[in-house]
Amino acid sequence: MKIATINVNGIREAVGRGFLDWLANQDADVVCVQNLKAKSFELDDSILYPEGYEGYFLDAEQDGFSGVGLYCRKIPKAIMYGLGFPQCDHEARFLQADYDRFSIASFLMPDGSDFAAKQAFMAQYQEYLSKMARKRREYIICGSWHIAHKTIDLENWADNQTTPGFKPEERAWMDQVFGPTGFIDTFREINRDAGEYTWWPKLDQEVPRSRQEGWRIDYQIVGPNFRRHVVDAWIDYDATFSEFAPLIVEYDLTL
Repeated sequence: MKIATINVNGIREAVGRGFLDWLANQDADVVCVQNLKAKSFELDDSILYPEGYEGYFLDAEQDGFSGVGLYCRKIPKAIMYGLGFPQCDHEARFLQADYDRFSIASFLMPDGSDFAAKQAFMAQYQEYLSKMARKRREYIICGSWHIAHKTIDLENWADNQTTPGFKPEERAWMDQVFGPTGFIDTFREINRDAGEYTWWPKLDQEVPRSRQEGWRIDYQIVGPNFRRHVVDAWIDYDATFSEFAPLIVEYDLTL
């Protein structure tokens, strides 16, 4: 099973830069997308229903803001929209597809431009993650968490310790997610190298991403029982339709 996640940073702009061509060439079972910045009724059928996929979307109340989606090759048994607390649901930050054995979610954390709002979100989201960890059902949560966990997860960490996305309280929160709460960072199960990034805040399309300062703020996380199912994980640096790069993980599972 192959799952990809990508912050498109505007779905219509990403389509104009080749997102649908990239999607058609992935042979992915599920593609999670975030930060659509458009309501689903505004989108063409080519975006809503690309060949081979069923699209599911959650729209933010505010125009041109947030929004998450799932492209699924196999129709899920159920779709869960939101998490039940206003900050998440009104801003369209969580969408979950349920299959027989597990669930796959597309998730978008607030970016921290309003840091108090991000902290409030993190506190409520932590409650939900703790409940998920106690359930028998397994979860694969994919998306932009807007937090670089360790110093190897961003290029210039020393100068960014007070920057949202790398503040001590955010990193401590991630310590809880990957510690006592019990979730696993699938990418780090495969790749322990520094210099692996999914976002470039000052991306210059004329310069190779490997030569630019980046952050790894996108994740696919799973419970401890799924650690053994992670086969491979990589970042698609060749996909240039967003300032974010897709994170792709293969699991020895079937939908």
